[in-house]
Amino acid sequence: MSIFEYNGSALVAMVGKNCFAIASDRRLGVQLQTIATDFQRISKIHDRLFLGLSGLATDAQTLYQRLVFRHKLYQLREERDMKPETFANLVSAILYEKRFGPYFCQPVIAGLGDEDKPFICTMDSIGAKELAKDFVVAGTASESLYGACESMFKENMEPEELFETVSQALLASVDRDCLSGWGGYVYVVTPTEVKERILKGRMD
Repeated sequence: MSIFEYNGSALVAMVGKNCFAIASDRRLGVQLQTIATDFQRISKIHDRLFLGLSGLATDAQTLYQRLVFRHKLYQLREERDMKPETFANLVSAILYEKRFGPYFCQPVIAGLGDEDKPFICTMDSIGAKELAKDFVVAGTASESLYGACESMFKENMEPEELFETVSQALLASVDRDCLSGWGGYVYVVTPTEVKERILKGRMD
């Protein structure tokens, strides 16, 4: 078993019309044993920027603390919030810095940039970015998430339709992966509001 699969995870970010959704499962396990069923993989950096960290949970928490620290320094120095593209570059640089003993994480970054244009990207554990215009996935359920998102995604979805699409894709995918699941968290972010919803899923 790969170290990335030790805790299990499922993460997906999807783009809509001037909005985006980012969703994750809620399971924290140690291989096949479930430890917690309310684990948060998605964190808010600021109102228009969210970060999801799949992979090894301990590394995810450490990396998150470093990123929050760096973002607060940026806010103090620049007196503004970081743009999603800038934040993606920061995450990439921090991961590449540790390339010989990497953080075992696969981050998913989603945010609203200039003129409310959604930005999503994911990267591997040494910071090689993968940009997308539709959706990005990460975690142990990533293969089934690719299939579900590929078949369900439409361009220019409104926030409510986007929520429905990303939720159905997540719930369908985690049922095909025994290391993730147990419901989900979904954040739908528009220029004016952030909606967090909790999904109920199969409890096995």
